[in-house]
Amino acid sequence: MGSLVAILKNPGDFCALLKLMKASRHAEKQIPPEPHWAFCYGMLLKVSRSFALVIQQLDTNLRNAVCIFYLVLRGLDTVEDDTSIATDVKVPILIDFHKHIYERDWHFSCGTNNYKVLMDKFHHVSTAFLELERGFQEAIEDITKRMGAGMAKFICKEVETIKDYDEYCHYVAGLVGLGLSKLFYASSLEDLASDSLSNSMGLFLQKTNIIRDYLEDINEIPKSRMFWPREIWSKYVNKLEDLKYEDNSVKAVQCLNDMVTNALIHVEDCLKYMSALRDPSIFRFCAIPQIMAIGTLALCYHNIDVFRGVVKMRRGKTSPKELELNIIARYPKGLIEYSYSNFALSGLTAKVIDQTKDMTDVYGAFYDFVTTIKHKVDENDPNATKTLSRIEAVQKVCRESGALEKRKSYMVSKGPGYNSTLVIVLFVLLAVIFGYLSANRSIN
Repeated sequence: MGSLVAILKNPGDFCALLKLMKASRHAEKQIPPEPHWAFCYGMLLKVSRSFALVIQQLDTNLRNAVCIFYLVLRGLDTVEDDTSIATDVKVPILIDFHKHIYERDWHFSCGTNNYKVLMDKFHHVSTAFLELERGFQEAIEDITKRMGAGMAKFICKEVETIKDYDEYCHYVAGLVGLGLSKLFYASSLEDLASDSLSNSMGLFLQKTNIIRDYLEDINEIPKSRMFWPREIWSKYVNKLEDLKYEDNSVKAVQCLNDMVTNALIHVEDCLKYMSALRDPSIFRFCAIPQIMAIGTLALCYHNIDVFRGVVKMRRGKTSPKELELNIIARYPKGLIEYSYSNFALSGLTAKVIDQTKDMTDVYGAFYDFVTTIKHKVDENDPNATKTLSRIEAVQKVCRESGALEKRKSYMVSKGPGYNSTLVIVLFVLLAVIFGYLSANRSIN
């Protein structure tokens, strides 16, 4: 019942979900018929989370290149993430991964669930890679080589300083930004962006993920994965894992706020990068994840739940200064899970995808979300002054863009947004949708 109330209170989110469902159906019809391409796009839907829909919207040649680029790096990341692989086995694979993508029969069994399927059948990815234009192949090979070497370096090295943190994030995500910029340029749709701006695009996303995934990483079996830099967390606790204990709640939140403040360094570069993009589909592909990232930081900031479990807010539990964000998108049956409860969980995600059209939307979203963080800053927080300074710098850029008076709000309103007529219409729409989906399941 709570999910239905959430839909009725926020009909704009419901409409956005309907559009997303329709777009996902259209995207699935565009998957090439060849077995290797069918595997790649099918796997993309299972492992790429919220990137999947925007990837599918790109121009055909670029879409194929970005799809394979993502899967190659996801494969590389799967090797790095598998803590059960011995270091003397893992390091050579990471270093030589850029060579294996040219081998049609190469595969390496590791990872779990869909990631294991990807690695067991990696020959499909290699086959598709070899069909790409040479310019795309060279860009993917170069980034894969550099990323593999960087990952290998940090297998035997802990993230001690903020400099180490930035270097690690460069290898695992900044290089993704550089690679995408190269692919955009190779497609002749964009000018070649600077390495520094491309790097910031990746670092902002990666640092957001590292902040959000603290508990999952620290509880990793058989060995914890620790990416928060000692230079930051050692100011608050003796060991990184101490942050998850209730006795350290105050220090944990202060450390978390320090980490979020560090991530905000990259926002101005990200806005500059996106403002230079010309192609609408490339712009949306880049902008939507960035908006989700700043929304995630707004949700995580000063939020003890980061150390308790999955961080997400449901409607009905948010104040005017807070927001709801679907942190983890689930795609077991396609780009969106058509379950009753998922309407409430994915509402804002769909709204962001639907409303992100140009820089006006981006400036508006960033302004709204950093304002959310600003409202949550405690004047007694040891980094309050620094946090507020970075927020104000972002707000200044957004205000000077002249776009704020046109912005769409991503904040959750306090009052109800429905009437009796709308209730009836939505019930009818729900009945039609669920009847259609049930019929499809019966046929299949």
